[in-house]
Amino acid sequence: MSAIALRRLSHHLRHFSPSTMAQYSTRLIGAPNTLEHRVYIEQNGQVVSPFHDIPLFADQNNGILNMIVEVPRWTNAKMEISKEEAFNPIKQDVKKGRLRYVRNCFPHHGYIWNYGAFPQTWEDPQQTHPETKAKGDNDPLDVCEIGEQVGYVGQVKQVKVLGIMALLDEGETDWKVIVIDVRDPLASRMNDIEDVERQLPGLIRATNEWFRIYKIPDGKPENNFAFSGEAKNKKYATEIIHECHEAWRRLISGESPAKTPSYDISIRNISIPNSPGYTRKDDPAYTGLPTDSRKPPAPIDPSISKWFYIASAQV
Repeated sequence: MSAIALRRLSHHLRHFSPSTMAQYSTRLIGAPNTLEHRVYIEQNGQVVSPFHDIPLFADQNNGILNMIVEVPRWTNAKMEISKEEAFNPIKQDVKKGRLRYVRNCFPHHGYIWNYGAFPQTWEDPQQTHPETKAKGDNDPLDVCEIGEQVGYVGQVKQVKVLGIMALLDEGETDWKVIVIDVRDPLASRMNDIEDVERQLPGLIRATNEWFRIYKIPDGKPENNFAFSGEAKNKKYATEIIHECHEAWRRLISGESPAKTPSYDISIRNISIPNSPGYTRKDDPAYTGLPTDSRKPPAPIDPSISKWFYIASAQV
């Protein structure tokens, strides 16, 4: 790394103390690849909600955000923050009683970035976006972290925003924010979406293809994108992040309902006293959270390793 790049990186990180960078850890329940497995996130040894308690901004003045890694690069298990369970542990998605794994669509293996979500964001399913003409998908805002290090489930990374893509997933707006870890060797050279193609040629094209075809092996149709698949720039991405942060604020404050006939979101938290979901640390709902009971991963069915060759996989 050049001296200039190092200076830029130290500028980005100057507000981070070592304790800030290392304050989050994971509490693992059961064995990965089982229905019982959960990953709780702890701050200084106490469980926090990755949906509600971890702040969106790590350093707002310098545009550095926190992201939670749900799916490390090159893995297949569809891990996600549980919106319904108290304090929102990360668990593997289940369809028809079976653990969900993303299929390998040639030439991709698993997820091609560290995939996760921004805390304190929500894509409001009651709101139709004026440009995508589709409602939100009722999830935290999805994030693709494109740095070189493979993350781990429950990792809290500090990232900078580069751009955004608007997937239309089964009729819902499902934004995908493109970011890079601020500690990545390329972070100082990447400040907007055009820098991604310059530094990592082919990645945006591959990202478009991955999201279009990843459900085809499971019998679903190809997904579509708004904006003809174009990746929008950092400014646009930042506006969407702020919109989703504001939607989350309405959710956590009770302005937007956490429970409707179509969804039931847990807004339990330990950091927002004016929230209807605020929970004291002596509350049985908090003291009764499971202790760490990590076990070795259960075996994965070998069929998950299969490669699927998709005829329409050209961009």
